[in-house]
Amino acid sequence: MTINVIATTLPDVKIVEPKVYGDERGFFYESFNAREFAEQVQSGVEFVQDNHSRSVKCVLRGLHYQIQHAQGKLVRVVSGEVFDVAVDLRRGSPTFGKWTGVWLSADNRRQLWVPPGFAHGFCVTSDSAEFLYKTTDYWHPEHERSLLWNDPALAIEWPLDGEPRLAAKDAAGVPLAQAEVFP
Repeated sequence: MTINVIATTLPDVKIVEPKVYGDERGFFYESFNAREFAEQVQSGVEFVQDNHSRSVKCVLRGLHYQIQHAQGKLVRVVSGEVFDVAVDLRRGSPTFGKWTGVWLSADNRRQLWVPPGFAHGFCVTSDSAEFLYKTTDYWHPEHERSLLWNDPALAIEWPLDGEPRLAAKDAAGVPLAQAEVFP
């Protein structure tokens, strides 16, 4: 096995740790293996798009989701460090409205599986961070929604020093009580 799967406080959201082979020359690891992902994380997943973003310290992106064409995301950091958050937006789920947060960094090489039906976001805690993610559906801007990052009903414990740097769409996010959610 080349991955170790770790449960989070939300049963469907999983931390994926690759086995890293390293020595004085550097390191090697499989960043994705479809067979192991299907066996250990979730079967039937097909990724259709890879995205790469770079952000500076105190940037908070999210909490994003697509109400139609919901995306599952396998996310990781290849430079820097972020605090990554998933929020369950499936009304019928026992963890509806709950969140989990995971530290992802170039050093720990962890990945996070965020299945469809969850909002996702992160804040950058290093000087900068490069963030990679695979998605199970294409980006459909007309279906994209933003959940309010600091909604008191969610009470997400963001590790921020001061106010975050936000995109206009994230500053205008809606609270959970007003959000379009999944059945």
